[in-house]
Amino acid sequence: MASGKRFIATFAVLGAIFGMLGVNATGAEGRYGAASDSIKQDLDRLVAAYPTTVAGHDNTFITLKNGTRFPISDGRTDKTFKELLESPDIDDMFFVRYPARAEPKQPETNSDPGRVRFIPLFAAMYGDCRKNEVVKNLRTVKWLPKHGGGSVKVTTVNGVADALERVSRELDDLPDDVVTYLVPVAGTYNCRTVAGTRRPSMHAYGAAIDIDTRYADYWRWSPGETPRWRNRIPVAIVRIFEQHGFIWGGAWYHYDTMHFEYRPELLPRRASE
Repeated sequence: MASGKRFIATFAVLGAIFGMLGVNATGAEGRYGAASDSIKQDLDRLVAAYPTTVAGHDNTFITLKNGTRFPISDGRTDKTFKELLESPDIDDMFFVRYPARAEPKQPETNSDPGRVRFIPLFAAMYGDCRKNEVVKNLRTVKWLPKHGGGSVKVTTVNGVADALERVSRELDDLPDDVVTYLVPVAGTYNCRTVAGTRRPSMHAYGAAIDIDTRYADYWRWSPGETPRWRNRIPVAIVRIFEQHGFIWGGAWYHYDTMHFEYRPELLPRRASE
């Protein structure tokens, strides 16, 4: 009987560990790639989010204003999580719902809404920084001028610079004990890849901002192989960014709490949604 109890306890512990790693008890990793049940609404939101660059969709292709067409699905439903990140199609970007207006908490394993990006779409909209296609669209935005935040450069494409200006104005009115998380800013445009990958960062498109690193928590800084979620960023800051089309890296299982990127397609179009 005692050995049986020990076996059950050991199995339970292993199950918990496998769950944290995204692996089931048989040793099989979770599979990704199937379109969400709400994919039509997701695609409608994508079109509405980028009205100056995306013309529409027919449930099979996304069409840009310049005539470029991208297939929505590559037909695969058996991707590993790594493949989901490295080789996504458009519907993969909606594999998990972004928790807009939710209280910050530990995300479920591999719940990374926004980390999956269909690179050809973003390159078509913002340009390839390696070809100097992004720099020409950058604009200087004053960052929290009441608090001496200096200035940053972001793209004007899709209204990103205008949106960040609105964010800055609202953040500038927050109490000083909150503003301390925002000044100095850590960076915006940077022609680089996501750490540990060959994928372009949203910073490479001039569509992301990192706030003060003194209060940042990042999954790659976490000890051990399994991310242990931690956050020190006040929720008031997150709410203001979200209201203007930016998602927060602190909502990810592979968290990056200083990071915000312009991804309005992942956010509700109206407060009632």
